[in-house]
Amino acid sequence: MFHKSGYLTVVACLFSLYCFTQDGFTPCTDKRIAYEGRIPFTEEAATLLWPGTSVRINFTGSGISGVFKDSDTSNYYNVIVDDKYIYKLHFGTEKRIYVLAKELAPGLHSLQLFKRTEWDKGRTWFYGFVCPMTTELRDPPPSPRRKIEFYGNSISCGYAIEDAVHDNSIGYYENNYDAYPAITARHFKAQYQCIAKSGIGIAISWFPLIMPEMYDRLDPEDSTSKWDFSRYTPDLVVINLLQNDSWLVNMPNNPQFKSRFGSTAPGEDFYVQAYKAFVQSIRDKYPSASIICMLGNMDITRKGSPWAGYVEKAVSLLHDAGISVYVAPYKETPGHPKTAEQKLLAEGLIRYIDEHIKW
Repeated sequence: MFHKSGYLTVVACLFSLYCFTQDGFTPCTDKRIAYEGRIPFTEEAATLLWPGTSVRINFTGSGISGVFKDSDTSNYYNVIVDDKYIYKLHFGTEKRIYVLAKELAPGLHSLQLFKRTEWDKGRTWFYGFVCPMTTELRDPPPSPRRKIEFYGNSISCGYAIEDAVHDNSIGYYENNYDAYPAITARHFKAQYQCIAKSGIGIAISWFPLIMPEMYDRLDPEDSTSKWDFSRYTPDLVVINLLQNDSWLVNMPNNPQFKSRFGSTAPGEDFYVQAYKAFVQSIRDKYPSASIICMLGNMDITRKGSPWAGYVEKAVSLLHDAGISVYVAPYKETPGHPKTAEQKLLAEGLIRYIDEHIKW
């Protein structure tokens, strides 16, 4: 899927890169480059923000490089060559060329750059690809027929997924590629968008922004930057939220509690209506999509938790046969789900989709 909201003149790009290389430069707006995710374009760069955002290209030749600049070195990417070789990469805060693949065997190759980290780890500006004279770009890979979109929190982001001991928040340990949303999308060979942020909730977050205020943004940090929902119409939407609400609603001294609720915690009816309103907003954007209201697999689904009941009641009030509820089993371990637990979470969701969704 190619998003285009700005133009990049090849002459200007070549001039700015003259000090870097004599090889060929292909700007980020070239139609041979395929994108997934909500991506703002300026006159010279694609801005990679959301977790799971990706850039794909096909080429013949022995290697390929790209021109990047990052706002923060906490951002990390998977570079996937020929759909099998994966390595981790992050960029510096100065605009320069990075080698992405080299010394490849002759023939056709594919490369995907996949954003492992969420937007609070920084933004990356991608200016274009730099190719050796022996490398030739090919037509982009065909877009999968199916489309899936996720709205979620840290579980969906892949927060701390690779920290086997603790729940470290640094980008090095985050990996959306191995989190359940991306695994599920790959299983169904579907196009993928992930609108997620660690700590976010339906009515309260660990910071001032909540999902109903963020879900329709192109740039998540800019309230005036609105996403055009006609650009991407998913067949299936998965909503996995409320984990942070379930904690924060019991913390009256938290600044966000005081800001959102004052001195009195809201009850069941408040949350049923808040969740119902958010799901309805998604339905309004996508009248024909199947929607799964999911919970899990952290302690929001532990035995005795009332939150699954809130979700089920909210969905029942919508009277919409295209909206269903899937409650994943509690993982019975502290902290955020690690790689193996994310895989189990994906397997459960995949089974549910196979059994209940026609798409």
